[in-house]
Amino acid sequence: MLAFTYVGAGDFRLTDKPLPEIRDSRDAIVKVTLGSICTSDLHIKHGSVPRAVPGVTVGHEMVGIVEQVGEDVVSVKPGDRVTVNVETFCGECFFCRRGYVNNCTDPDGGWALGCRIDGGQAEYVRVPYADQGLDRIPDRVSDEQALFVGDVLATGFWAARISEISPEDTVLIIGAGPTGLCTLLCVMLKKPKRIIVCEKLPGRRRFVKEHYPGVLVTEPDGCKEFVLGNSDNGGADVVLEVAGSEDTFRLAWECARPNAIVTVVALYDRPQMLPLPDMYGKNLIFKTGGVDGCDCAEILSLIAEGRIDTTPFITHRYPLCRIDEAYDLFERRLDGVIKVAVEC
Repeated sequence: MLAFTYVGAGDFRLTDKPLPEIRDSRDAIVKVTLGSICTSDLHIKHGSVPRAVPGVTVGHEMVGIVEQVGEDVVSVKPGDRVTVNVETFCGECFFCRRGYVNNCTDPDGGWALGCRIDGGQAEYVRVPYADQGLDRIPDRVSDEQALFVGDVLATGFWAARISEISPEDTVLIIGAGPTGLCTLLCVMLKKPKRIIVCEKLPGRRRFVKEHYPGVLVTEPDGCKEFVLGNSDNGGADVVLEVAGSEDTFRLAWECARPNAIVTVVALYDRPQMLPLPDMYGKNLIFKTGGVDGCDCAEILSLIAEGRIDTTPFITHRYPLCRIDEAYDLFERRLDGVIKVAVEC
């Protein structure tokens, strides 16, 4: 089968690999029908994910059809259309039982697919712990509607959930890339008083204005002043940092009011400094970490109800045989790309 493979730093190649097989009674084999490219894949490509294993098939955003299941799998059966969770989790360990599935203690727990075990930018993928890692797609939900459920949409949902957003809040979202837009949709479900999106790229600012006219939009230069002028208590009550640069990390806490919550959603290429002397007296609460993607069934229900729609984010389509072109487009942010759908 065709599989896009991490050969080494800076080197992804479309290769031919054997079809995956059931290795454990809790595994499932999924025929991938639609996949996508994530910024995290680019982090692997550029060598900033040390745990990524050379030779692994990349990709962790996908939907497909169950082809085969192990004898202990009970939640899905062959023929089911499913979303695939970015995280592998057993559902039974200390962390899984508390909903912290990103910290699953299984050797393949957390972000494994497309990083430490073969992922889904391929024709087929093996999914460990299929009862936890797969969710059936409702009949009235298309593959396109469900494509981002297992990763960027789960990330946005998790970030909004842990940010303790109330109806009186001014919420600042830094970054309007794919994860930032998914975060925006999930913050909108909380119905805060005011939402501000900060984004440096003009095309992305235009996208937010056109699709979500009730959302205020600004750019990094002048963001702090804009937030101060559009908030009630000296800054944002909640800040979600989704952009992932040194400048945006600092901007996040600078734009927060005293005693605010700052939720760090971004994945950084380098360590960030927490300048405590500069922050003294702000009494901020930071929430950080990888997504706990255990809300996918609820997200699918919200999509089926028409309360979440990520289909406008799919701006380009490519077949798997041209995935190199899709990566080039996505990485260079050409032609107004937001997300690419890869047809397998």
